[in-house]
Amino acid sequence: MNEDVGEILFSAEQIAGIVERMGKQISKDYQGKDLIMISVLKGSLIFMADLMRSIDVPCSIDFLSVTSYGSGTSTTGEVRILKDLDISLEGKDVLVVEDILDSGMTLSFLLKSLKARYPKSIKLCTLLDKPERRRVNITADYIGVQVPDMFIVGYGLDYAEKYRNLPYIAVLKPEIYSE
Repeated sequence: MNEDVGEILFSAEQIAGIVERMGKQISKDYQGKDLIMISVLKGSLIFMADLMRSIDVPCSIDFLSVTSYGSGTSTTGEVRILKDLDISLEGKDVLVVEDILDSGMTLSFLLKSLKARYPKSIKLCTLLDKPERRRVNITADYIGVQVPDMFIVGYGLDYAEKYRNLPYIAVLKPEIYSE
C-alpha cells in the first residue's frame, strides 16, 4: 500500500493535532447543548472516532451511509442513502461529521434531508476541505484543513475501498487510479 502513495500531506501526528484543535472548539461551542454527532460512513469513521474522544461535552452518535462515487474517483452526482439513522433528530443539536468536503453534492443533499427531520440546529464538520472542486454552494462550520485538488487517501479516505487504514493522508499516485 505504501508504495502506491506519493507525497504525504499530513502525518499521523499532524492529523492528531488538527483533530484536537477541532475537538476543543466543538466542546466550547456545544457546552450545555444536546449534541448528536452523525458520521457519514465509511470515510469519516476514523476521524469521528478520534474527534469524539477529543470532545469533552456529552454527546451521542449515529451513522448513515450514502454514496455518490461508486468505485471511481469523482462523484456521479446521484446520491443514494444506503443506511439511514437509527435515532430521531428532532430538537437535537446535530453535527454532521465528514472526512472531506469536495464537490459538495453529497453533503448538500444530506443536509437538506436532515433539516427535514426538525433538529434544533445542524452544523457541518469536515476534516478536509477541497474548495477547488465545489459544485454547489456549501461551507463547513468546522474545517480541519484545506487540501489541494489531488486524489488523496488514508485516515479513512479510500480508492475502491482500499487505503482507508493508512495512518496518514497522502496523494495517491495517478497510475494507481488511471489503470
